[in-house]
Amino acid sequence: MLEQNIFQRAVFFFFLALFCISILLMGKLIAPFFATILLGIVFTGVFKPVFNIFLIKLSPRIASVLTCVIMFFVVFIPVVFFVGVLSKEALGLYNMAKDAVFSNQLINLLENTKALERINDLLARAGIERMMSWNELIAPISELGKVVGYSFFQQARSITSNLFGLVVYFALMLIVVFYMFMDGERLILYLYDLSPLKDEHDKQLYEKFKEMAGAVLVGNGLGGLIQGCAGGLLFGFMGLNSPFLWGVIMGFLAFLPIVGIGVVLVPAAIFLMLKSSMGAGIFVLVFYGILSWGIEYIFKPKVVGDRVAMHPLIVFFAIIGGLKVYGILGIIYGPLIATLFLTLADIYFSSFQSMVEPAKGFRET
Repeated sequence: MLEQNIFQRAVFFFFLALFCISILLMGKLIAPFFATILLGIVFTGVFKPVFNIFLIKLSPRIASVLTCVIMFFVVFIPVVFFVGVLSKEALGLYNMAKDAVFSNQLINLLENTKALERINDLLARAGIERMMSWNELIAPISELGKVVGYSFFQQARSITSNLFGLVVYFALMLIVVFYMFMDGERLILYLYDLSPLKDEHDKQLYEKFKEMAGAVLVGNGLGGLIQGCAGGLLFGFMGLNSPFLWGVIMGFLAFLPIVGIGVVLVPAAIFLMLKSSMGAGIFVLVFYGILSWGIEYIFKPKVVGDRVAMHPLIVFFAIIGGLKVYGILGIIYGPLIATLFLTLADIYFSSFQSMVEPAKGFRET
């Protein structure tokens, strides 16, 4: 009996080793398509209501095809147009910053004020004899303009120059979406059976991921789209340069829960106060306050509700870290990774902490 148990354990560990090797090999196979698969799964959740509407009177296959066609017209065509306009305006911003057009305009405005004299007086009183100039203070802004403009231009040019690759990428994503609509529920049940965790824990992980994906794309995505469009229209109305580009930048900044579009609109308001009139700057500040308040406290609670309970500071660093590590897709990857960690932490506290730390588990019960 003892020998039989030892043999069974040896067979089990041999199978486990083979299984782990197969997982690693499978992961290596799908690694190049990981972003495509993940985005396909996320967009499946976003367009699920559309699929359900078609499913009322049509077969699942036809409903899935029609939903994918709608995705093509709603997502792909606007993205191609968006990238083309973005490339043109980003190059314009880069050239302006390179030729010091904007910085010279700003210096001319600031020289009419006595702000620099006051700054130098404060430095002299502090024992610092070195005199500051507007060129030194404005130089970082000009450099930032060059970096932002060139970065967006390079990204947009890379996409437009490889249009065939973009079409293939989007087509692969639509294939994922099509089969997720058809067989998504069976795949989820298969993963439940494959996972060694309890079904309630698997379901908790799945629900949290689905909620976070919906919050990031539907809540933050639509909120960012609204704020970006409104900010771009405001820039165009005020006669400021590159309204489309700055609208895109504000759309991305809107994902950040702490800083948001104020990073762009507050300096723009100050610039307008110096350039034209106090009223224009105050109007921009009021516009920023109403827009941000409306999105954060009216729009997002209505769309997202209380589905995602994550501290804004965690969301902020998750997105910043995701952008640094994964690029533009870090806007999605960062919050999903944070969701994975927090959900596993909840599972640990509810089911495994008493096994690892009996005293804590006993005190909590």
